[in-house]
Amino acid sequence: MTKRIVLIEDDSDLFSLLKYNLEKEGFSMTGSQTGLGALDLCRRVRPDLILLDIMLPDSDGLDICKGIRNDSELAQTPIIFLTARASETDRIVGLELGANDYIVKPFFIRELIARIKLQFRTQSVPSRVLKAGGVELDRSSCQVKLHGDPLALTATEFRLLEFLMSRPSVVFSREQLLNAVWGQDRAITDRTVDVYILRLRQKIERDPAAPRLIHSVRGFGYSFEPRAQESIAEPIAS
Repeated sequence: MTKRIVLIEDDSDLFSLLKYNLEKEGFSMTGSQTGLGALDLCRRVRPDLILLDIMLPDSDGLDICKGIRNDSELAQTPIIFLTARASETDRIVGLELGANDYIVKPFFIRELIARIKLQFRTQSVPSRVLKAGGVELDRSSCQVKLHGDPLALTATEFRLLEFLMSRPSVVFSREQLLNAVWGQDRAITDRTVDVYILRLRQKIERDPAAPRLIHSVRGFGYSFEPRAQESIAEPIAS
């Protein structure tokens, strides 16, 4: 499958040069020479990799990177910064914000292409079967088992559980879960997430009132993180 790349770069000459070489290399490239609307563009295209300039005339590439990393659908997309900022501090800030690589201008096109291919080689192939805490979720057959016994889940319950299990220990807000599971075009409220989380807990938790798989994070949302049951303290002999 052809890899999709989004390029956000305001230099028209460099934009054209990269577009020509990336498409010649077999990639599908979409892009913008402005930072405004860059996040919406990425949401529409759902690229396999993003090339992002930092010093844009109308936006800060660092802020765009933050927006990408805070979007549940784009959070795992590799980002390579292309920038004239060459100091060690700039590199550290870029990488700490979530960039996968940091390339300083001017650069060799062949080096950029090599680094892009490296990102694709190191991307892990999504596992067909997710296993954690006694739950086994098969993405191919859309079947879920709990300790070997089949569970009856609705399609929405399955999508919600699959999304959480594929990103263990990551805390997602209700808004992020709504966008990921129900999509952007929806007429439902944050309360819907709470209802479906409760339904899932009733099906996969030993004690829904004391969950050890799907956890609430007060004031924010939910995460999937299997934890051992609290051991019950033995009475101390007098």
